[in-house]
Amino acid sequence: MGKREEQKQNRRQQILLTALHLFVTKGYAATKISDIAEAVPMSVGLMFHYFGSKELLYQELVETGLNQTRQPALIQCDSAIAHFEIFTSTLFDAMQKQPYVAQMFVLMAQTQRSMEAPESIRQLALRVNTISEFVPLIQQGQQEGSIREGDPLALSYCYWCSIQGIAEQYAAHPDMPLPDPNWVVDIVRRKDK
Repeated sequence: MGKREEQKQNRRQQILLTALHLFVTKGYAATKISDIAEAVPMSVGLMFHYFGSKELLYQELVETGLNQTRQPALIQCDSAIAHFEIFTSTLFDAMQKQPYVAQMFVLMAQTQRSMEAPESIRQLALRVNTISEFVPLIQQGQQEGSIREGDPLALSYCYWCSIQGIAEQYAAHPDMPLPDPNWVVDIVRRKDK
């Protein structure tokens, strides 16, 4: 990749991160393309060179979020509980190093609930179903004896609601300390009697 192409990619990334921050803090409807251009900073005309519309920019962010939800499935572990430990630790580390990670959790949740987002993009965000996708992993862990007994869907719900809440609070308050990942994993971890 040449220097010019690299600069273009860096500028594109800057636009995406700026838009993510504005969509999370102001909402989709309240964020204007001129707000994003001003915050980057660049002219609105140049902004349209990178993204043809606010909707296309928003869609790319949601597609990125959707792709990132596939990351937990890529983790290879010897046990279900190790999967939870590695994923949670890796996620919290990523949130600390890259603030957009926590903001992406907020964006995806907002998009799923929002009636102001374009319906096609809302439907795209609704494809994220990590709660259901973790049910087989919990069932595996229950068979192994590493995951506590109980309804696998309810356990997944507890775990993911905790993750979502932590991400949302961290996005709003990045100076807040993140909890020890084991505290969150303990939601599903089997305790010896």
